[in-house]
Amino acid sequence: MTDFLSKHWRLVVIILGIILFLWILYLLRTFVLPFATALVLAYLLMPVVLWLEEKIPPRRKWPGFRRVISVLIAFIVLICIVGAFGYFIVSTFIEASLTLLESAPYFISQSMENIQEWFSDIISALPVDVQEEITQEIEEGGVALGNAIRTSLMAAVTSIPATFGLILGFAVLPFFLFYLLKDSEKLKAGIIAPFSEKNAIHVRKVFSIIEQVLGRYIRAQLILGIIVAYFTFIGLYVMEIPYYLALSLLAGVTEVIPIIGPWIGGGVAVIVTLAVVPEKAIWVAVLFVCVQLLENNLLVPKIQSAYLRIHPAVMIFLLVLGTYIAGFWGLLVIGPLTATLVEIVKYIRDQYRQPVLLQTDNPDEPVSSG
Repeated sequence: MTDFLSKHWRLVVIILGIILFLWILYLLRTFVLPFATALVLAYLLMPVVLWLEEKIPPRRKWPGFRRVISVLIAFIVLICIVGAFGYFIVSTFIEASLTLLESAPYFISQSMENIQEWFSDIISALPVDVQEEITQEIEEGGVALGNAIRTSLMAAVTSIPATFGLILGFAVLPFFLFYLLKDSEKLKAGIIAPFSEKNAIHVRKVFSIIEQVLGRYIRAQLILGIIVAYFTFIGLYVMEIPYYLALSLLAGVTEVIPIIGPWIGGGVAVIVTLAVVPEKAIWVAVLFVCVQLLENNLLVPKIQSAYLRIHPAVMIFLLVLGTYIAGFWGLLVIGPLTATLVEIVKYIRDQYRQPVLLQTDNPDEPVSSG
């Protein structure tokens, strides 16, 4: 053990550093979320910014001015797309909600009467002592439900400070994103600057690995969203559900959000259907459940494993393990995190196998031993 540590102490330090870094990120997950979102948006918008920078005249002059203009144009395009989609979805939801509110008293009263009659028919067929026991259980269940609601409300109140911090983080997200896009090269150079030229090569490679894995993960999520939107569109169109286009688009977009995203898309679809064609609401719920079963058991392991280069069986195990360890956050990051660590370990292994390490980016320059 001592010989191994003396020979590979750098590898041990790197692994311990990664574990410590991930542990700190998990502790600060609420604080980090807005900035992680900005990093993802910066990754998506950077190709657009670079393309605009090449097209805006005068070329090869005033690079700082052209970069700022390119970032502003990308911001405007992003705001327009998000605003148009938001207006499309919100207007549909508001219209359906107003219809639902108008007819809600009838639906609620009719449903309660049906439930009461159904329970009465079942209970009346039971012995008297069983009926009394069921009545007592229902009363105790009502008390327990009230206590649960009160506990949930208290928990919601106590979580307000953390929620305020999260809202504040997203409030500064546009400014953080602006500087990321404007000075991305300077920021990366500033991170690499403290390292020697020998170590800077490895830092650049690690950055490259993270960018590649993040890109593959984002493409996997986009494909999942497109597939879910397609199957939802087909199902809603066949059932002749109003606003089927908006509801299917919403299902595809919310699919990008793990765990709660499908519930948001499915819940909105069921509410809208309940407002306009209530007799089909149950079938819409069944449609979304079937799509989610198909996605979670087949598409997620297959697509994410293909883009993250992890076997589907291993991917299923990782998704369950991530959820068990860290819940929502574990499910969100376990795939790209594992893929990133695997690529970094492969890179470190390849470097240890080589008799020499590159000292510069120029292959024509001499190399020295590592």
